[in-house]
Amino acid sequence: MNLYVLGFQDIDKTKLMVVGGKGLNLGELSRIEEIRVPEGFCITTEAYQRTIGGNEECNTLLDQLSALKVDDRERIGEISEKIRGVIEGIKIPKDIEEEILSYLAKFGEENAYAVRSSATAEDLPFASFAGQQDTYLNIIGKAAILQHISKCWASLFTDRAVIYRMQNGFDHRKVYLSVVIQRMVFPQASGIMFTADPVTYNRKVLSIDASFGLGEALVSGLVNADIYKVRDGKILDKKISTKKLAIYALKEGGTEEREIEPGRQNMQTLTDKQILQLELMGRKIEAFFGCPQDIEWCLFEDTFYVVQSRPITTLFPLPEMNDGQNRVYASLGHQQMMTDSIKPLGISFFQLLSKEVPIRKAGGRLFLDLTHDLASPIGREFVIRLWGKSDPLMKNAVLSLMKRKHFMKALPHGKRYIRLGAEGLSWAMPIEAIKIYRRNDVAMIQKLIANNEASIRELEQRIARVSGDDLFAFIVEDHKQLKEIMYNSKGMAAILVGVYAANWLNEKMEKWLGEKNTADTLSQSVSNNITSEMGLALLDVSDVVRQYPAVMEYFHHATDETFFEELAKLAGGAAVSESLRAYLKKYGTRCSGEIDITRTRWNEQPTALLPMILSNIKNFGPHASSIKFKQGLQEAERKEQDLLSRLEQLPDGKAKAKKTKKMISILRNFVGYREYPKYAFIQRYFFYKQALLKEAAVLVQKGVIRQPEDIYYLSFEELREVVRTGQLDYSLIIRRKEDYQLYEKLTPPRLMTSEGEVISGEYNTGNIPQGALAGIPVSAGIIEGRARVILKMADADIEDGDILVTAFTDPSWTPLFVSIKGLVTEVGGLMTHGAVIAREYGLPAVVSVENATKLIKDGQRIRVNGTEGYVEIL
Repeated sequence: MNLYVLGFQDIDKTKLMVVGGKGLNLGELSRIEEIRVPEGFCITTEAYQRTIGGNEECNTLLDQLSALKVDDRERIGEISEKIRGVIEGIKIPKDIEEEILSYLAKFGEENAYAVRSSATAEDLPFASFAGQQDTYLNIIGKAAILQHISKCWASLFTDRAVIYRMQNGFDHRKVYLSVVIQRMVFPQASGIMFTADPVTYNRKVLSIDASFGLGEALVSGLVNADIYKVRDGKILDKKISTKKLAIYALKEGGTEEREIEPGRQNMQTLTDKQILQLELMGRKIEAFFGCPQDIEWCLFEDTFYVVQSRPITTLFPLPEMNDGQNRVYASLGHQQMMTDSIKPLGISFFQLLSKEVPIRKAGGRLFLDLTHDLASPIGREFVIRLWGKSDPLMKNAVLSLMKRKHFMKALPHGKRYIRLGAEGLSWAMPIEAIKIYRRNDVAMIQKLIANNEASIRELEQRIARVSGDDLFAFIVEDHKQLKEIMYNSKGMAAILVGVYAANWLNEKMEKWLGEKNTADTLSQSVSNNITSEMGLALLDVSDVVRQYPAVMEYFHHATDETFFEELAKLAGGAAVSESLRAYLKKYGTRCSGEIDITRTRWNEQPTALLPMILSNIKNFGPHASSIKFKQGLQEAERKEQDLLSRLEQLPDGKAKAKKTKKMISILRNFVGYREYPKYAFIQRYFFYKQALLKEAAVLVQKGVIRQPEDIYYLSFEELREVVRTGQLDYSLIIRRKEDYQLYEKLTPPRLMTSEGEVISGEYNTGNIPQGALAGIPVSAGIIEGRARVILKMADADIEDGDILVTAFTDPSWTPLFVSIKGLVTEVGGLMTHGAVIAREYGLPAVVSVENATKLIKDGQRIRVNGTEGYVEIL
C-alpha cells in the first residue's frame, strides 16, 4: 500500500488514523451514488510523522507544551508559535515530495486546489474539532501546494487547536495531521446543510444555510446566510438575508471579497427546486453514515458538489424506540436532582426499582415516557400538577408542547404512568392522608422510620450469607421490601399531608395577611428530617476535631487507604475516629449523585467529608449545631405567634387562628419526612453494592475482568450472566467506558420528542427587575453575598456568608448548607432536596435558574430574592 498518498477512491472507514476525519469522510462520500465530490487525494499522517517526528527542536517544544495547563494562555501562544515556525521550515523529504507531485500530475498541475487540514481527532461523532486547523483555497502550482502542505501541518499547533485539545483531553503527540488536496470548485453559491435542525435538534427538520460565492464568507461570519427549513419534501420556512459581500477565487490564485450588486443582495440564493434537491442529497448522506450530518456543499453550473460531511456532535441521543409513533420524554434526572451521566449498572438498578414505569435510557440518562399520559386529558392534568411542583420549567415545556394541536393529536393512546393504582400512587393513599391529617400524630412517622431501621439491620445480616446467582435472586426479591418502604401508602400520604399544609399556609396567609411564603419560616428546625439532621451532625463531629490540632493538620493530606490507621496514631485520633465512625454508620451510605449505585459513598471515601469539617471549624464556633437548631426553632415559633396574633384581629379571627395553628402543627410534624424515603433506598443500595463488589473481586481473580469497578459498565442482568458463566467479551467494557466519557460531556434536555426536538420552558419575566435572572422562589427571604459557583462538591471552598450557585444539589450537599447564606440552582422545584433543606435552615433560595453557573461568575456579588424568585448580579 502507498504509505504517503491515497486517492479518495482508496480510502474507507478503516483509514481514520491514516487520513484523519475530513479525509476519511471524503473517501466515504465518494462512494455514494449520485453524490458528487470534487476529486482529490490525501497526504497521509505517515508523511506528517516522518517529516516532523524526528525533529529534535520540535520534540523539545512539544515537551514544554505538554507540561502546560489551559490557563497558561500566554505561554501556550509563545511555544505554539515556535512549533509552527519549526514545522514550516522543515523540508519535505524528497520521496514524499515526488509521490505528492506524481498524484498532482494525474489531476493537472495547472488546476487550482483547496489544501485542507485533516486531523486524526477531527470530525468524530464525539468531537468535531471544526475550524481548529487551517484550510487554504485556490492554491495553484507545485511550489505553492507544497508550501501550503507545511502550513497545514503547522496549523495543528495554532493556539485554538492546542487549547481545544487540552480541554478535550487529547495528547498533542497522539494527534496527527493528514492534508487533503482537492480540486477547487468555483461556485455560484455555497453553504452548510444540517440534517437535524441545529436550533431545535429536530431530526426530521433539515436546515440549509446558503450564500453567494465561496463558503468561507459564511463560515467566517462575513455575511448573513439565507436559512431554509425543510421537512419531508416541504419547505417549512425561509429567511432571506441581505447579502452585501461574497468571496470569490482569483485567476492567479487566492481569494478576494467582492461587493454583491444591489439588485442581487436580497435575492433568494437557491431556488425552491434546488432547496428540495439538497434535502434529498442530505437525507441520502445521512442514511449512508447512519447519523445526522453537518454537510458543506457548493453549487457550480447548477450542479451540487459536496466538499465535506461530518457528524453533528451537539445532538442529545434518542431513546431506542422504533415504533414510528410520536413520543414525549421527560428527564428523570431533573426530577431526581442528578443530571450527570449514570453508569449502566446504576441505570439498570433504577429500572429495577420502577419496573412498571415506562423509563427509557439515552445518553447515559433516564427519561420518563410521558406519551400516553399526555395523550389523555386527565393524564395531562396530572402531569402539569406533578411536574409543576418538582420542576416548573418542565411544566412550562409541557404546556408549550400542548399548544401544538397536530402533534398532540398524533400521540398514541395507552396505559398511563401517572394514575391512582400505579407505583407510589396507591388507591389507599388518599384515605391514609385523611386519617393522618385528622390524627396529626407524629408518632406514626417515628414508627415508619423504626421499621426501616429494623429492615436495614436484617438486610445487612441476610445479604452477607448469599453469593453467586443466589445474590442476584436475593436482590430482586429484596426490591419488593425496598418498594414497600419507598411507596408505602402511609409514608406517601404523610408527605402529601405535609405538602398540603405548606400550600394551605402559603395561600391563606397571603390572602388573609398579605404575606408570601410563610411556610418557609415555619418549616425551620422541624423533626424527622434525616437530611438536615445530617448537616447539623457534621457540625458536632467538627466540634470533636477542633480540639486536636494534630488531627486538623492531618486532615489536609489524609488518604482513604490508610485514613483510620494513621488517625489512630495521633493525639485525639481515637476520639475523632469514634465520632466520625458513628457519623458514617448513620450517613455514610450517602454521596454526590447517590441515585447511581456505582458512585463512591462516604463510607468508601471518608476523606470526602474532611474539607467540610475543616470549613465548619473555620466558619463556626463550638456547639454551632444546637445553636443553629435553636435559632431556627425560635424563628419558627416567633413567626407562628406573630401570625396567630395578627389573625385574631381579623373578622372571624379566632376560627382562622385555630385552623392556622393546626396547620402549622401538621406542617412541622410531617414535612420533614419528605427526605426519608430516598435515604431508605440509598441505605439498601450500599449493601447491594458491597455484595456485588465481592462478586467482582472473584471475577478479577478469575481474569474475567481487570478491576472490580468494571462491573459498573454492565447492566444488572448482564452482570448476573457473567457471574453465572464466568465469561465476558471485555471489549464490551472498553466500549461502554468510551460511551460514558462521551455522555459525561452532554447536557440532557428537560423535555424532548421522539423526533429529537428539545422543548424548553420559559418564565414570565415581566415582574422582575431588568437584567435579573428569573427562577422559582422556594425559600423566602432576600440575601446579598459573594457567589461561590461550584460544579462538584469536592471543589467546595465555602466561607461563612457565601451564596452557593450550582447546577443541582442532592442530600450529600447538605453539610455545605450550614455554612452558606443563600442558594441558587439550575434545576429544582418547590419540593426538591435543595428547596426543602433551604427552608429547614432558613436560607433564601431560588431554583430552576437556567444557566446560572455560566451567567454568574465565581466571586461576583449577587442578591438572591427567595420570595419573588430572581437573582440580581450586583
